[in-house]
Order: sequence, then structure tokens, then C-alpha cells
Amino acid sequence: MTIRTILVDDEKLAIQGLQLRLEKFPDVEIIDTCSNGREAIRKIKTEKPDLVFLDIQMPGFDGFSVVKGVMEIEPPLFVFVTAYQEHAVRAFEANAVNYLMKPVDEDKLADTLDRVRTRLGEKRLAEEAEKLKSVLAEVAPDAMEAMPEDDEHGAARFEKLINIKDRGQIFRVDVDTIERIEAAGDYMCIYTADNSLILRETMKDLERRLDPRVFQRVHRSWIVNLNLVRQVKPHTNGECFLVLESGADVKVSRSYRDVVARFVH
Repeated sequence: MTIRTILVDDEKLAIQGLQLRLEKFPDVEIIDTCSNGREAIRKIKTEKPDLVFLDIQMPGFDGFSVVKGVMEIEPPLFVFVTAYQEHAVRAFEANAVNYLMKPVDEDKLADTLDRVRTRLGEKRLAEEAEKLKSVLAEVAPDAMEAMPEDDEHGAARFEKLINIKDRGQIFRVDVDTIERIEAAGDYMCIYTADNSLILRETMKDLERRLDPRVFQRVHRSWIVNLNLVRQVKPHTNGECFLVLESGADVKVSRSYRDVVARFVH
């Protein structure tokens, strides 16, 4: 899998330094560089990259303005690059994969690219699943019709769709597509197969809205969709990891190990 990448920074030396560090990652293909926000918006819309490393502070259109400027299309993944720690919260709210401090640390860059690969893998798995459904609907419509419907009894009071205001837009998210949920204070990071969104709500309140037969707390910071668990990997001290459909690992703490029991027959 090649990660088609654009670098955006008004400092030529910063771009050259990042290019040099990215040479160590053979799956990263730098398809273009931009020196300002307006140019970046134009190139992102025409080139449709997978990933953009984006400087935050630039004259005219800053990094956050670039993100807003491409929201009318399916945006790429963004990694913000900044010299200022105070931008971290805004980067998180803008749904960045990560933010990197200048000068870019090589270990943190490697970790960031691991996150990028996971996100892209989730997106492509979802696209393949949709293609499979489409083919099945064409070649075996009877099989599609024969698929059992979900039992609605007892689940009617739980949410089917969740409205999430993020990046200046309202996203209507089908609850069944949510793979995992991560808590960060009063914010929830909602991961689906092809997106991740920030919801301003506490874990406790969100749990009340979700069907507990499907969504289970497995750690003080994690809720997972049990329908999307593909493997259980034992760990030390009674803990374990759940491997989800996207390939992501989520740790199950000892306090929630009874959740694993439902996978053991």
C-alpha cells in the first residue's frame, strides 16, 4: 500500500528536512510540496492524496484554514506540524491523525505513520465490504433477501444514528458502523471503518445511548463493538487484547475481563 503524500510548509528547509526523514519509509510517496495554504487547497483537490503533512502557522491561509477549505471533498488524512505546543488541542479537534513538534522526532514520525496505515486500512476494508455487498446484490439477490433481520425487540430504545458535530459539520453516523470509542476527558473519539470523529460527551452518557449487547466497555478508556471483534489475544496479569475487524488492537483490562468470556465457548 503506497501512501500518496503532500507536504505543506512555507519554510523550504522544513520541507527538505521532512522529505529526508520520510525517505526511510518506502511506502510513503511524496507526490507534491506546497509553500502556502491556497496552493495546498488547490493541490489537495486535484491530486487527492492519502496524507498531508501540514504546517499550522503560515501567512494568509494557516493549516486549519486549509482543512476547512477541503471539507467539500473527501479530505485526506492530516498530520499537523508545528513549533507551538498550544496548537495541540486544536489539532485534535480538527481530527488530525497526529501533530508533530518541530524539529520532527524520527520515532514520533514512525508512530504517526503507523496510525496513518491503520486509518487507511480501515477505510479500504470498508470500501471492499461495500463492493462485496454490491456484487452479492447483483449475482445473488435471493441470498441478500434471505439474510436475517436484526432483532429489534429490546434494542428499540437505543440509538441507531448519532449526530456528531465535528469540523464545523454535522455527521450522521450509523451506530452499527462504529468499531471502537476512545475516551479523552469530556471528548469521545468515535472510530468507524472510514472515519474518526470527535464527540463532546462523557463516556458514561454515551454508554446509556448504546445497546450494551453490542457495545461493551473493556477498559476505562475504551468501548468496542463486539460484532467487529475478530480475535482475542491473551496478555499478562489477566489482561488481553481484542483484535478488531480493522486490525486495531484494544486492551481489555482485568476489571472488564468478563467481556472476553462471551467469546469463549
